[in-house]
Amino acid sequence: MVQFIELPLGKSIPHNRTIKVLLQALTVIFLVVIPLYLVNNSSAPLLSPKDNVMSIKLGKKCNIYRGKWVPYPNSFYYTNETCPEIFDQQNCMKFGRPDTEFLKWRWKPEECELPIFDAVQFLELLKGKSLAFVGDSLGRNHMQSLMCLLTRVGSPKDVYYPDPRFKRWFYEDYNFTLASFWSPHLVKAIDTDPNGPTYNRLMNLYLDKADPIWASQIGTFDYVIFSAGRWFFGPQMFYENGQIVGCHKCLKNNIKNVSMFYGYRKAFRTSFRTLVGLENFKGMVILRTLSPQHFENGEWNSGGKCVRTRPVSNLEMKLARDDLELYMTQVEELRAAEKHGRKRGLKFRMLDTTEAMIVRPDGHPNHYGHWPHENVTIADCVHWCLPGPVDTWNEFLLQMLKMEHGDSI
Repeated sequence: MVQFIELPLGKSIPHNRTIKVLLQALTVIFLVVIPLYLVNNSSAPLLSPKDNVMSIKLGKKCNIYRGKWVPYPNSFYYTNETCPEIFDQQNCMKFGRPDTEFLKWRWKPEECELPIFDAVQFLELLKGKSLAFVGDSLGRNHMQSLMCLLTRVGSPKDVYYPDPRFKRWFYEDYNFTLASFWSPHLVKAIDTDPNGPTYNRLMNLYLDKADPIWASQIGTFDYVIFSAGRWFFGPQMFYENGQIVGCHKCLKNNIKNVSMFYGYRKAFRTSFRTLVGLENFKGMVILRTLSPQHFENGEWNSGGKCVRTRPVSNLEMKLARDDLELYMTQVEELRAAEKHGRKRGLKFRMLDTTEAMIVRPDGHPNHYGHWPHENVTIADCVHWCLPGPVDTWNEFLLQMLKMEHGDSI
């Protein structure tokens, strides 16, 4: 709150001079004191939801993806008891994670406030619409966070579909459809050894063919969120026009070795071009950018863990080299797709969660996605606890949707 200053006005000061002094003082307050107050209190408690709405209506532009985490001791949105949608692998509370400090932070953009998630507002914005998540288990992590946030309003109907790679839910009161397409490579992929080890199986990727599980059904959706990343680190055989064009970690001397970034770029290019080429598709395409992993003191398969309990500074952690190239690759392909899509009136948008998550090594399950006696040796420093920092992704998403509907920060 700005404190008004009582001026030392004596009886001998003329009335017109009093007014002049008062105006000069008020000018100083508004031009100097208030800006200094705002700068010096950038990590102060967040505004109330009402104040956030006011700042949005004023039309101030702000990059919500650039900022820092600030302490926020208020209660989190939900728990594992209020949300039945949490997979065990991300259910850190259920499996006894002892610390809760990782839940007591909020993202604070540099030049504005990020409004808290309003479930009613989200469903009102998407009333009569449909939203699909296409990608890997981090996309599912994102979607389950959204479903947990929406439990404050109600639970959806689970719409049966025979293929387990496709899930659909219906929020009847809002005529809103939510769907998930399991497609970790985005393009057509064939597992060469379905009964082999869980990790490092050779995958045949057809880089010029979108995965039919989503491509055959996506045309009717209003919003499509793409994400992919970790699955491209494994062994892959790349096909184009039905012919092998190279491989990554396939260990075959007679086949050209190419980097995973080649396949990654082609996968996003094919996916985006597929949507541009669908005549009946009129929706918005959203890229949710790369989610960083945080293994320390070893890699994922050599004892690496993530035991931190609070955010770190951006000087302490940066995006790993390979992750940075993946990030730049997907951003470049999105920009190219945006140019093509503009000719058809399609919108391509970026949900840039990467910077916020680089400094949250405390938000992963580590070994709190299973019981201790289950003897799981690999820590999970890839996915995110629910509730946790991942809920911020949906605060970003809601703000993006509001901006598309005419509101802005």
